[in-house]
Amino acid sequence: MCLALPGTTEKKIFDHPTFRVKDKMFCLYHGTSDAPSIAFKVAKTEQGIFLEDPRFFKTAYIGQHGWVSLREQGKLDWEEIEELVKGSYQLVAPRVSN
Repeated sequence: MCLALPGTTEKKIFDHPTFRVKDKMFCLYHGTSDAPSIAFKVAKTEQGIFLEDPRFFKTAYIGQHGWVSLREQGKLDWEEIEELVKGSYQLVAPRVSN
């Protein structure tokens, strides 16, 4: 899903896959084997809305920059995850000038 977006690469950091565009991270798979999570960048003004949902928490170390993590538990909504991935990508992808 992440690598299908234009100009993206995967880079492991501390054994966790990160997905990047122009070397800027937009998605991170992290956590432990019994508590995995997927992290996304969101607008700082919207971060609080996500944190009201118990499935989400502020991502360690980078949460102050607008990152939230989704606990990977139960049935996942892959359409929601795709929206979050694309939104995160759009926040960090370089702007194209016309």
